[in-house]
Formats: sequence, structure tokens, C-alpha cells
Amino acid sequence: MAFTLATWNINSVRLREGLVARLLREEAPDILCLQECKSPVDKIPAESFAALGYPYMVARGQKGYNGVAILSKLPIEDAGDMDFAALGHARHVAGRLENGVVIHNFYVPAGGDIPDREKNEKFGQKLDYLTEMRDWFRDGRPQKAILVGDLNIAPREDDVWSHKQLLKVVSHTPIEVAHLGDVQEAGGWVDVTRSDIPEGQLYSWWSYRAKDWDAADKGRRLDHVWASADLRHAFHSSRVLRAARGWEQPSDHAPVFATFDC
Repeated sequence: MAFTLATWNINSVRLREGLVARLLREEAPDILCLQECKSPVDKIPAESFAALGYPYMVARGQKGYNGVAILSKLPIEDAGDMDFAALGHARHVAGRLENGVVIHNFYVPAGGDIPDREKNEKFGQKLDYLTEMRDWFRDGRPQKAILVGDLNIAPREDDVWSHKQLLKVVSHTPIEVAHLGDVQEAGGWVDVTRSDIPEGQLYSWWSYRAKDWDAADKGRRLDHVWASADLRHAFHSSRVLRAARGWEQPSDHAPVFATFDC
């Protein structure tokens, strides 16, 4: 069974319904995982997406904040969710395909602006969320699983425009990178994107604050696709659809793609 999967922080699925539809029409991934939907589940425009060939949806939502959804051409069943760090946020949902592969869609907390849990509660919540993810995967090491989403951390030096200048900036601090590494190690996860594209600067997010985001190119790779160790040889064709960051009224994130033969 071969399928192409994409993950995209859409920054409001209702506001950017047209962009989701464009991606589904032009790129036609078999599965699209969305984060930061900012919508209750019953307000997600599922009928519009179904009309484009995506009749299946597994989602968790809340009004105005967070929210994760999996849209699929392929039959997929709800495989539950976890409320890490007891935040009461819609930040995780899992779906199971007919071949048994489980897809975990995550939206890890951003963590605020100050990388100090004593001065910034949100940063502490982010670290706690990652710690509980680590423990969950350690207790039940995933098999036939794919983890995707906006993990809000750019771990490698070449995942940011300037390693030195961002070492004290939330999303690239050593403590965040270490916590994300612990999650990856605990689950035996393989970084699909970097396995396919091992060298060079690679970004999936560019700030709205830049007057010309493309020319400045001060990006970060915050959006990830991971696979369990038993799928190590099942993936290929990873890419970031950078062009989507330049669409009208865009999300500040670009979709990340990978294809799986499993």
C-alpha cells in the first residue's frame, strides 16, 4: 500500500479553507494532517473537503485555538487522543489506516517568547508536554506508526537560518532540542524529512513579521514527519512545498510531504 502524506499548520482551517482546497486539488496527497485548525470539529468544512475526494476525517477541535485534523482519501478510523501536560487543549489525534498504520498528528505548544519556565508559564508547559510525550512512547514503543505535525522546535543547526542567533530564541534553545531528542529516542522515531534530505538549510516556517519573507529567508523547520523504526525503509520523496507560503493570505507554515510504501 503506497500513500502520500502531508502535514500543514494551517492557522485557521475556516479562514484558509480555500488554501486547503487548493492543496488538495493541486497536490492531491492521500492524507493531509492539519494543525492549529482553530475550530470546533463540527465547524470544520468537512463537506467541502469530502467533495474534493477526502470523505474521511478524524479530528479534535476547540473554538479559536489549537485543533488537529486528519483528512483522508483512504478509510481511516479514530485511534484516540492524548492530553499531554493536562492542558485541556486539542493538540493530538491519532487515526488508523486499514493496513494497521497509525498516524499521530501533533501540535506541540509554541512556548511563548521567554525560554525560562520560571518567568514564562507557557515555556514550562511546552517542556512538560514533551516530557509526557517521551514517557508515553517509552511505555509503548510505537510500531507501524507515523508521527507528524507542528512540533514547534527546529532541532538541527541547518533547520534555522542562524544557529548562533537563535540559540536563545524559543524553538531552537538547547533545552527544547534536548527534550525533542528524548521524545524521538524514546519512540525509536526516524526523522523522515532529514533522512530523505540529509544536508542543507531546510525550513517550513517563515514569520509574518518579515516584509519579504522569501527574500529574507529567515526560516525554521518546525514541521516534522517521523516514522517508527519498522518503517525505516518504507518512506521516500520528502519535500517542503515552499510555494504555499507565498499563496494569498497564507499560513506562516508550508506543507511538508512524504510518501510511504507500507
